[in-house]
Amino acid sequence: MSEQKNVWEDFFKDKKHGGHRYSSEEFLAMEAREKLFHLDGGRTLLDFGCGSAELLTYYAAEYEQLVGADFSPSMLEEASKRIREKKRNNIDLVLANHETLWDKLRTTFDRITAAGVIQYLTYQEVDKFIFDASKYLNKGGKIVFFDLLDSRLYPLWKIGLFSENANGLKILRKAGFEFRNIMLASMENHPKDILGFAHNPNRIKEIAIKHGFRMICIRSMYYEYKYHVIIFRD
Repeated sequence: MSEQKNVWEDFFKDKKHGGHRYSSEEFLAMEAREKLFHLDGGRTLLDFGCGSAELLTYYAAEYEQLVGADFSPSMLEEASKRIREKKRNNIDLVLANHETLWDKLRTTFDRITAAGVIQYLTYQEVDKFIFDASKYLNKGGKIVFFDLLDSRLYPLWKIGLFSENANGLKILRKAGFEFRNIMLASMENHPKDILGFAHNPNRIKEIAIKHGFRMICIRSMYYEYKYHVIIFRD
């Protein structure tokens, strides 16, 4: 999170829900099923950036033991409530960011995942995260990042190109608005978008290969401007 870490930690410190397209349990269940398909088994799971455990409580039915980590105290408070309500007794919660997480772990995992959070890391921090995660990954395990912002598609989504009622005038207006936001953010030295960095899949793949992994890139089913990556060793 580098110098922008405090901006994002301050933003999320009192938030209680994640950035899912819809907050209904029906949608969360569908989103969790998609992600469980890509997680593809394992017995233990670490979910970095678990937020209020909206997906983690669905994952819990498929795993023996899970750890959810997040840097937002308010999110973890909501996560704790949700875990109690759903009676998921196989989940432990940890308050940590990508730098402090690893010293707080006492076990290794079959799956290490993160959904909608890698966008808050720079490429250098993604590199370090994969390196650190590899030391806590069991043999045959996978690192799975969900819902990364695609640097090729996200700008098009921002200007409304994927909207059902998109037209030339609306797209031009949104493009002008986004350009204004970028300029203001640059002058005021804060993130141009609270959603964070858009990452190119090829750059992520280069990082994975650097650490001896293979990577598969998959388009997100529910977010047209996002993608998933599955990182593994043969």
